Amino acid sequence: MSVRLAHGIGEPPADQPVAAVVALGANLGSRRETLAAAVERLRHLPLTADVRVSAPIETVAVTLTGEDADAPRYLNAVALLHTRLAPATLLRELHRIEADHGRVRRERWGDRTLDLDLIAYGDARIDEPHLTVPHPRAHEREFVLAPWNEIDPDAEIPGRGRVDALLAALRGGTL
Repeated sequence: MSVRLAHGIGEPPADQPVAAVVALGANLGSRRETLAAAVERLRHLPLTADVRVSAPIETVAVTLTGEDADAPRYLNAVALLHTRLAPATLLRELHRIEADHGRVRRERWGDRTLDLDLIAYGDARIDEPHLTVPHPRAHEREFVLAPWNEIDPDAEIPGRGRVDALLAALRGGTL
């Protein structure tokens, strides 16, 4: 277990909100409406403000074995928010929003009505059984990096680097 955070994982930051990044995705049902409803729920979380969201992008489904062109396509977006919720509390709220939209956790990386991932929580680096921040695969996912870069061109993933550089590397180019 490794936690590097000025305040414990169960405590909100003292006085200052923390910038958090949440990836949103859906490939079942009314994807656009589901993402819009999830963003609205993020805007109403306690101790949370300044929620900004990228334009949604459509992407191929990624499974444990790679891309699956036969699976329903995903609609993905990224939300930036400022929160005083502790990381574990924020994650619990994200899971509650997923469940309220019919998310069932049967199969890892399976089709879903809604997927909300906590990608980053300030500069925190957390490695717990149920919470890893920054998200361990965010730097490999164009469907996270592209929308994130759209709404925050100066963004960085702690320990990985600038989002724009990671995105360029994924796309086979350079800045």
